[in-house]
Amino acid sequence: MGALIANGRKAFVAYIVSGDPRPAVTLPALHALVEEGVDMIELGIPFSDPMAEGPAIQRGHERALGHGVSLTTTLQLVRQFRETDQNTPVILMGYANPIERMGHDVFTQQASAAGIDGVLTVDLPPEEGCDFHDRLRESALETVYLLAPTTTRGRINRIVSAAGGFIYYVSLKGVTGAEHLDLASVEAKVAEIRQMTDLPLCVGFGIKDGRSAQAIARCADGVVVGSVFVDKMGALADAGDDAVIAAVRELARDIRLGLDGI
Repeated sequence: MGALIANGRKAFVAYIVSGDPRPAVTLPALHALVEEGVDMIELGIPFSDPMAEGPAIQRGHERALGHGVSLTTTLQLVRQFRETDQNTPVILMGYANPIERMGHDVFTQQASAAGIDGVLTVDLPPEEGCDFHDRLRESALETVYLLAPTTTRGRINRIVSAAGGFIYYVSLKGVTGAEHLDLASVEAKVAEIRQMTDLPLCVGFGIKDGRSAQAIARCADGVVVGSVFVDKMGALADAGDDAVIAAVRELARDIRLGLDGI
């Protein structure tokens, strides 16, 4: 991501749920996202209790689980993606339970072999994930952390000192898909965080189109967009694969144009 910043390009991180709305769609969706200007993929690991997610992404997890998609099949999918794309960074985003069940050593070995670049474990803060995060570093996998509007200055310092790759700032109080972006508050918090780290800073939650992405990216190094992708893909769950991919392309193109217009 540092190379993007050096070239004046705002990073576009796109989140979708592995296996949603059905397993056959995920791989072509990943390639379509990259073709339309996405710089990094955040791939959600389906989980039965995705506590940080709003209704749209919760439904995406349910659809994927209904197809039997798991952490193991998600890693297999990334291996397939790497057969033709060795360059686009892929971050796994999920919860501690599936990783604990697989085992930290097995997970880090398989994630590294699959071509994963980093891991964001929503419910595993630095205080509780030291051993796991050490294993990630030993396997050259970055640990990505979330920061929230309510995160105190002291805690920001602690988190950014343990983080790698980039910092993911959650722009809103609440779950994914929430509304009411307050740009002034985002700008103020981003400025505060920048005083404590040189890591790239991406902002997510509440970004739904090119216009909102452009507004946020004026103060950030990039944006993370998820709920609107998952929502659109879910709305077309009963349509053909081509319809789902077309919707993904259209949205990604709009957001990329917004980011490039800064």
